[in-house]
Amino acid sequence: MGEAAIVNAGEAVADYLANIGVTVAFGVISVHNLPILDAIARQARIRFVPARGEAGAYNMADAYARRTGRLGVAITSTGGGAGNAAGAQMEALAAGSPVLHLTSNVDRSFLDRDCGPIHDVGGQMAMLTAISKSTFRVWEGRRATTTLDAAVRGALSAPTGPVTVEIPIDVQYEASNNPFVRSPAIARTVPLESDLDALAARVRRARRPIIWTGGGARDACTQASELVQRGFVAVTSMNGRGVVPETMPGTLGAFQATPSSEAIYARSDLLLVVGSRLRAMETRNGGLRLPASIVQIDVDPKCAAANYAIEMFVHGDARLVLEGLLARLPATLDVDPAFAGSASEAHLASQRELAATLGPYRAIADALRGVVGPGRHPFVRDVTIASATFGNRYVTVAEPRLSVHAAAGGIGQGLAMGIGAALAEKGPKTIVLAGDGGAILSIGELATAVQEQAELAIVLMNDGGYGIIRNLQDAQFAGRQHYASLHTPDFEALCRGFGVGYQKVGRSEDFSGALQNAIAAAGPQMVEVDMKAVGAFAIPFSGTTPKPVSGAIAGDAANSRIG
Repeated sequence: MGEAAIVNAGEAVADYLANIGVTVAFGVISVHNLPILDAIARQARIRFVPARGEAGAYNMADAYARRTGRLGVAITSTGGGAGNAAGAQMEALAAGSPVLHLTSNVDRSFLDRDCGPIHDVGGQMAMLTAISKSTFRVWEGRRATTTLDAAVRGALSAPTGPVTVEIPIDVQYEASNNPFVRSPAIARTVPLESDLDALAARVRRARRPIIWTGGGARDACTQASELVQRGFVAVTSMNGRGVVPETMPGTLGAFQATPSSEAIYARSDLLLVVGSRLRAMETRNGGLRLPASIVQIDVDPKCAAANYAIEMFVHGDARLVLEGLLARLPATLDVDPAFAGSASEAHLASQRELAATLGPYRAIADALRGVVGPGRHPFVRDVTIASATFGNRYVTVAEPRLSVHAAAGGIGQGLAMGIGAALAEKGPKTIVLAGDGGAILSIGELATAVQEQAELAIVLMNDGGYGIIRNLQDAQFAGRQHYASLHTPDFEALCRGFGVGYQKVGRSEDFSGALQNAIAAAGPQMVEVDMKAVGAFAIPFSGTTPKPVSGAIAGDAANSRIG
């Protein structure tokens, strides 16, 4: 390849991103990223989505990456701009999303000297290092594309995760005549043949095997489902939802920790954990009784026995390991013929047990369940009671990349994530399940949704505050409720001001029709559910205990860390 005629590093960055296939980037324009964004605009090869805040931009890039499996790109300013995106970047780290965070800094002559130029924040790289898979700084314009290339490879290589590239503003104006560097296909970690032989021998001996799939198994859907066809029972983590179809016989779906599911674990003689850490939040802080024999498959050796003792660890890419395992197994495993049926019954029992707690919200949950999975709608869940009770398990999803949730548990990210998911690919309308308390944190991104004509239907569950916190206060603090009841704006007036379609539901039986209307209408739509009018849950959700739990280890991030 010859050298490209690049005037400055900002143009080199824009050209490189377009050449590797980036078609959409999200961000906020600033004096410290003007050369990059000016080049993106002039080259007209990348759609730039101007978010109203850096956190929203990063959430959009994160959801875009999860929805497509491709690189998400977030562009922020330096200092406070980069800091604003920190919470959203932590979310991407928890979910293992391959996001490139392009940020800037002051001129190199001012770096780390506390001279006080505009947007100067000492220790920016230290902050970003703590919430990135890896960080890079471009020291010279002529190094721009090679540094970017290394960063992109890092983001997309398993275990995937967010990376940060910092380009000081004076570097962006510097000449950069690098040859274009094309990222090759990302190499997969190949398992040892001896490990596959040993794993196959274990599986052939098992009579009641279970496969637990996490986010690290998202590219192994066909192989995981084939194991179920041959005799395995399946269960998924939150990040692994849809790896095995949730309506498939012989699955527990995402009901990981119900009494009915635990009874199935008690009968199992082998648990194959693929791309998951068995997170504390999905195993009752490690108290869930799992089979004694656990084999863990992961691309990240640090995940071995992270939360549970295991008998064997297989290091390798999930798809390659399962392909190798299937090649060593018979077409039909010699398993207990009643075990898969028992799992299906347990799945139905878990659904019935949950539905019985929902009271008037059963109709809302059923309406979403009847639309989201069958209609193949991307389904984004913010942190709210509705998500915790029925959105994260009861409402089925059609495939892994149609499911986006707040993996790190941070509130208020659902609206921006919904925009990113909606702009990722053309298709059925994205449905966002959010609460009033969380929505207020990112309400400005409604303007982004309208400007970009994002096809999303926002189901806003309005209980006038932080309902989960109120339930915890009722359960653990003798009903002393403080600081969780908030002033709630007029969402109809807000939507009217933004230009968002709006409906309000005060009876659960009216929700299904309103949802269908929102899906049929063009552009962003909101269906507000007045929870004070609808009524309380029959059994209020009390969340996870805020008290310290000895030995509990929480956390998830890329590939297995996204489990």
